[in-house]
Amino acid sequence: MASTPRVRIQTDDFDLSAEVAALRAGDGGVGAVTAFVGTVRDRTAGQPGAISAMELEHYPGMTERAIEAMIDEAHRRFDLRAACVVHRVGLLQPLDQIVLVAVSSAHRGQAFQGCEFLMDYLKTQAPFWKKETTPDGARWVDARVVDDAAAARWGLASANAS
Repeated sequence: MASTPRVRIQTDDFDLSAEVAALRAGDGGVGAVTAFVGTVRDRTAGQPGAISAMELEHYPGMTERAIEAMIDEAHRRFDLRAACVVHRVGLLQPLDQIVLVAVSSAHRGQAFQGCEFLMDYLKTQAPFWKKETTPDGARWVDARVVDDAAAARWGLASANAS
C-alpha cells in the first residue's frame, strides 16, 4: 500500500496533498481517505490564551514505536487500507501545521473512525511534550479532561488531565 513510512516525526512542514497521494499510491481498493490536520492556533496578544510560540518535544525512537503500535491497533479495530501520522517537533509559530493523521479504507465510515481513533490516541497517549509561550511566560501543557474522555470512548485509559 503506502510506500512511505507510516510514522514520521520531523521539524519540517508537510504537504497534505503529497501525503494523501502517497497513502493512496497503487491501491485501487481505496474508496475513502480521511485526514486530520492540527495547527497552532493564532491567539494574538491581548486575547485570552494568547500564544506567541509552541515547542514540541519527544523521545526519538520511543515515540515512533508507540505510534506504530497504535496504527497496528487501528488496523485491528477498523477495516483500513493504510494509515500515516506525521507529527512535527521543535519550535512552531501560530498557523503552523503540527500534525497529520491520514487513513484510507474501502468505505468512509471506517476511514472516519480510524482517523478519529488515532487522533484521540495522539492527544492523550503519545509521548510528546508541548510548551506554549504566552505574554505571561512559557508553560508545559497538560492533557485536557475532554481529551481523556474522547480516548476513553475507545477504551484507551488515560490519567493525564487533572
